[in-house]
Amino acid sequence: MRVIKSMLLLLTILFAAAPSFAQMEDPTSWKYEVKKKSATEYQLIFHVTVKDGWHIWSTHPGGDGSLIAPSFNFAKNGNVKLKGDVTEKGAPVTTTMDGIDGKVIYLNGKIDYVENVTVTGATKITGTHTYQVCNDRMCLAPKDKEFSFDIK
Repeated sequence: MRVIKSMLLLLTILFAAAPSFAQMEDPTSWKYEVKKKSATEYQLIFHVTVKDGWHIWSTHPGGDGSLIAPSFNFAKNGNVKLKGDVTEKGAPVTTTMDGIDGKVIYLNGKIDYVENVTVTGATKITGTHTYQVCNDRMCLAPKDKEFSFDIK
């Protein structure tokens, strides 16, 4: 009888917590695009859409150094030369937040991150990017995603 009561208690706790687990789903969707600018120049575009109520930190998020900015790590490839840092395109929001010293910068809605590259020959550009999304109550754990761009 005690085992049954323990099982019922455990099931009750799990069902009560289910809505919280549902909120932990990643509120972003990513698409990757290559734009040819010249015979050897390309733009690698990371399109992200962030669901309403959520935001992603800017690549220069400000604050007290505790914020996790999006980062893009490209695998070594002898056919590819990166030209500068990844830039972001979107409507940044600059504000203050409780618990964080200084002004912070984030984006929401649709954002593009762009890396310009010089490429010699057909190749595949791969790597990972890391990002963190937050709403007005919490931040999700940082997430890593793999990416791949085919240059033909």
